[in-house]
Amino acid sequence: MFKLSILYLLLLFLLAQKTFTEKPTTDQPRNVKNTKGLLYPRESETREVRSLDGLWSFVKSEIENPEQGFRELWYKQELHKIIATTTVPVPASYNDLFVETTMRDHIGTVWYERKFFVSRNWTVDKRVWLRFGSVHYSAIVWLNGKEIIRHEIGHLPFEVEATSFIKFGSENRVTIMCDNRLLVTTVPQGELVQQPSDKGNRTVQTYTFDFYNYAGIHRSVHLYTTPLIYIEDVKIITDLLTENRGIIKYEILIGGLEDESNDALLPDTDSLSLHLQLRNKSGDIVANEFCKTIPFSGAMLVPDIHPWWPYLMDPDYGYMYTLEIYLHAGGKDLLDVYRLKVGIRSLKWNNSTLMINGRSIYLRGLGKHEDSDFKGKGLDYALLTRDFNLLKWLGANAYRTSHYPYSEESMQMADEHGIMIIDECSSVNTDHFSAELLMNHKSSLEQLIHRDRNHVSVIMWSIANEPRTAKNQSEPYFREIVNYVKHLDNTRPITAAINVDITKDKLGQFLDIICFNRYNAWYHNAGQLDMITNVVIDEAYAWNKVYKKPIIMTEYGADTLEGLHFLPTYIWSEEYQAALFSKHFKAFDFLRLQDWFIGEFVWNFADFKTEQTFTRVGGNKKGVFTRSRQPKAAAYVLRQRYFALAYELDRCPMPHDVFQYVVSWRDISLGRRDEL
Repeated sequence: MFKLSILYLLLLFLLAQKTFTEKPTTDQPRNVKNTKGLLYPRESETREVRSLDGLWSFVKSEIENPEQGFRELWYKQELHKIIATTTVPVPASYNDLFVETTMRDHIGTVWYERKFFVSRNWTVDKRVWLRFGSVHYSAIVWLNGKEIIRHEIGHLPFEVEATSFIKFGSENRVTIMCDNRLLVTTVPQGELVQQPSDKGNRTVQTYTFDFYNYAGIHRSVHLYTTPLIYIEDVKIITDLLTENRGIIKYEILIGGLEDESNDALLPDTDSLSLHLQLRNKSGDIVANEFCKTIPFSGAMLVPDIHPWWPYLMDPDYGYMYTLEIYLHAGGKDLLDVYRLKVGIRSLKWNNSTLMINGRSIYLRGLGKHEDSDFKGKGLDYALLTRDFNLLKWLGANAYRTSHYPYSEESMQMADEHGIMIIDECSSVNTDHFSAELLMNHKSSLEQLIHRDRNHVSVIMWSIANEPRTAKNQSEPYFREIVNYVKHLDNTRPITAAINVDITKDKLGQFLDIICFNRYNAWYHNAGQLDMITNVVIDEAYAWNKVYKKPIIMTEYGADTLEGLHFLPTYIWSEEYQAALFSKHFKAFDFLRLQDWFIGEFVWNFADFKTEQTFTRVGGNKKGVFTRSRQPKAAAYVLRQRYFALAYELDRCPMPHDVFQYVVSWRDISLGRRDEL
């Protein structure tokens, strides 16, 4: 009997241990691979979308106690009943919303909570989904006290079907744990170190990338419905067959077919069919397609095509159609409707050029950041609108999503405005190469490509920014990364922004297009403006000589303090930035004589926040615009160049205010007139 009691107690102990370890913690494996549900939430005849944006309850854990919320079960009941909370806006980074450095520089976990009602009407033949546009860096989500999803890698959306967790006709509570800690296995990388302080050792987050590690719920939170059987995913590939005929190849995935819990409500799979309609800008139907067999895939021919052109390459640039997808049962009953904006264009490349619709393109671009006062990296429609208007004011036709995926809303605007995108994942300054990092890096690219593959504006995938590709470990690592991306999408070229010396680089051999970053007369030979033009020319030639591939300079520039002026030019002044640009322009014009030099990208579009360091005066000041989006002197110089290039290459009319009238030189006695 005694032995049985001992065994019984031992069993209870083991069960208790199991129960304890199954409590959520930040150390448990996270769901890093979430590629379902990346269709953007859209209302239709069969779908409803509700935003949960607004003011949320908020609290942070102590830096040295990131597991506090788990141990105290903050997700089990309303946060304010357990701990004092405040309110914060969603979407927004939380760092700059407060006046304490402890909040701005917080390392570890923070918690969000919001209550909402769901109508009883949503219980009828519907699925309900909870979707997050981006939480940085990792997240755990509870609904009414029950964990429903985990996700890692910021700047990317994730969602979960919440139907079985929701209280219909009653109040619901969603709780989110957000963790901003970066490790050598995260994308991007970072390290946590212990450093001495006045209060003893404290945890410090270190990273090598040059932008602030903003954190929080950065993009919109949506609650939306679909039918029980629904359009789950859409993949399209477009091309031009002739000058006047286009084609849209499609693959459409239907969800809910294997849901045994709703068998009685689901139609026979064999009765399902798709009807696709394509509408032009005027709303006229220009093409139809029917598909009656699962898996649903096929091709839609489009007559009298209006191709998608980049900004200034055609008077009607950024032309978008609307693809309407109707899912039917039995040929009559309408189950689901989803609408997708579609641009139709061809994209080809070879060892010397990149072509859209059969025409070689020259990229007039900038690097950017999602960054603004107070909201940090939070989605801001006013800022988006201002940024795209400024891009067009400059005459730019492209930008790189440096150094992470930008919001879905910005991708939609790029499509509509004809701005080409080099779409970059979150891998920046990768220094330690490991199997776990490789898995996460591949996951980040899969999620990015799955999300953005239907965006006509995306013309390249960038797999990394300034990785340490002189290291031997980088070669097999990036060989696998490139092969993986080609497997995911072979319709776009693959690139990366390289900053190591060409004689040491081990990445360029795998890329379709070579991008390089170099800061001549800034980080190299600071103040020496006569050490730019020939150096840039020589390096571009060297990259092409080794790899025989198209070349782009994706970063060059100089920090510039707004309102600082020097004559003669001096570093940090507005005059110096403009003069440095001019020296690069001279190099680019020489390189443009070679077909293989296909673009130039200024760093940066606007000033942005960085970690505190003596090399940064209030952040990185390389923007041609201030952080509040007002122009520095170099913005006008860049505008003159980009519109002059558009006029030369695409015969785009020159805006009347690009060059201000100064004087008309006349010498009547000599009969000579030179106009500025």
